[in-house]
Amino acid sequence: MHRRTSLAAGLAVAAAATLALAGCAGGATGGSGSAAPSAGDDYGLVSAGTLTVCSDVPYPPFEVEDTSSESGFSGFDIDLLTAIAKKLDLKISVQDVGFDALQSGTTLAAGTCDLGASAMTITEARKANIDFSDPYYDSIQSLLVRADSGIKGVSGLSGKNVGVQQGTTGEAYANENAKGANIVQYPSDGELWPAMQAGQIDAILQDQPVNFVHEQADPAYKIVETYKTDEQYGFAFEKGKKEALREAVNGALKELRDSGDYQKIYDQYFTEKK
Repeated sequence: MHRRTSLAAGLAVAAAATLALAGCAGGATGGSGSAAPSAGDDYGLVSAGTLTVCSDVPYPPFEVEDTSSESGFSGFDIDLLTAIAKKLDLKISVQDVGFDALQSGTTLAAGTCDLGASAMTITEARKANIDFSDPYYDSIQSLLVRADSGIKGVSGLSGKNVGVQQGTTGEAYANENAKGANIVQYPSDGELWPAMQAGQIDAILQDQPVNFVHEQADPAYKIVETYKTDEQYGFAFEKGKKEALREAVNGALKELRDSGDYQKIYDQYFTEKK
């Protein structure tokens, strides 16, 4: 309503007096007399009441666009964080960003989001620039090739074009183990997979769950090797700035594990349906 009547003015004066009295009364207890804080105020959120998540999309089955979802995205990471946000009485918002800037800490330091969730492996190098949550997923690397390529493993990649995602542990593994191969960097799986289908690269070396999605979608491609690297994923936070939020996320994650809700989300993406 846009009308301002004399009654409204009188109410405004009365309200001001009430607030002044409340301020005096609050002095005895240390309170301010102000309204109750919004959910998440203690976490220093980018947007009050909302957990803003940065992620590099697409990276199935961890992050995918999904118009049927309230946030516009789904996948294991997103669904897990949606459940965590609900535990914290928060909504969730997802921002699509580049992985390299996210894993280096640049995006987080810029205040674009409250945390990063992008199937990010916890490494000592990354810990220098970002803080991690407790691990929430154990992963392995894998090699995806055309089924008729004759490539049997990483030892047969000499002279081949091997696609990797820039800034990932898959790239690091390829650089160390794919001797004689031409390592080709791509921003995300959204460019890697089409490049593979177009014959621009001979193999993709990246996280096994992502390659598994491609293998299941098209029998012309298959995973020929997997590599145990003891990798664990964690949610990323701006270095030294989000301790209260990090502790809250860890607490909610533990609750989800203890209740069995984590397992339900996990099974939706990683347990084969019979």
